[in-house]
Amino acid sequence: MKPKKLAKILAAGALLAALLYFIPLLTIAYLLLGLIDVSRHGRLNPRLLKNYFAGKGILTWLLAPLNLLFDLTCFRRHYRLYLDDFPEAERAEIQDVLDTFEAKKEEITSKLRAQMKGRKRGMLFYKWYGRDADTSVPEFVCDHVYVKTIGVSVFNSRAKTSTHFGPLRLTVRLLYNLTPRTSERIFIEVNDEKHYWHDDPLFIFDDTIQHRSVNDADGERFCVFLDVLRPSRFTRFHNGCMRPFGRLLFGVNRVFYKRWDMLAQMK
Repeated sequence: MKPKKLAKILAAGALLAALLYFIPLLTIAYLLLGLIDVSRHGRLNPRLLKNYFAGKGILTWLLAPLNLLFDLTCFRRHYRLYLDDFPEAERAEIQDVLDTFEAKKEEITSKLRAQMKGRKRGMLFYKWYGRDADTSVPEFVCDHVYVKTIGVSVFNSRAKTSTHFGPLRLTVRLLYNLTPRTSERIFIEVNDEKHYWHDDPLFIFDDTIQHRSVNDADGERFCVFLDVLRPSRFTRFHNGCMRPFGRLLFGVNRVFYKRWDMLAQMK
């Protein structure tokens, strides 16, 4: 075993021992809640547990009590969803946003393509957790009831993300490929299952499940990037929960996307 890896294991073990000694009940409760939360993947293995408890899933683990509470207030679904799973009003709001992207696709992609020279991955946010960011598309500058984040992610040739977890299960992630191409080297992988964009440009999933995106081909990949409230009878409650998260997280999206280049629509 490499010394660096051994040092990380020893440090994690020492921290866990200290937590069990000083706050045993809270530590045990968090471990149990984390196991319940990560078990949503359906199958557990050492790599998944390591990523969740000691890797990029740590924030998801810390938010496990809240996420499990939101599970109780939402319709239970598999980690993948379809438009028909949403109530009519939410489906209409989502479709309105997607129609705007389709109508402005050439304008948006051409302006973002010009900014991607020498960059691997770029992200543009029009809205972030319910608050307006880039206001260059007037149709997005409004108070959406269900759609909380609106953006576009751009991958240049041979770009991909590592396997990671979203933090909060108050919303689900909707991706819509604006430039789908027939290739098995361009896909999103969720819970070790691959979805190819040439099969369907629309993909909706619970992003607290481990996932990664890959563009292992030549040419850019443009994906609409939405966070929408989970289907539920408690929309008012969820919007109330979203407001403090919006205030807390607005302006710190660079923390979540520190390996991305932040782009601008440019009027």
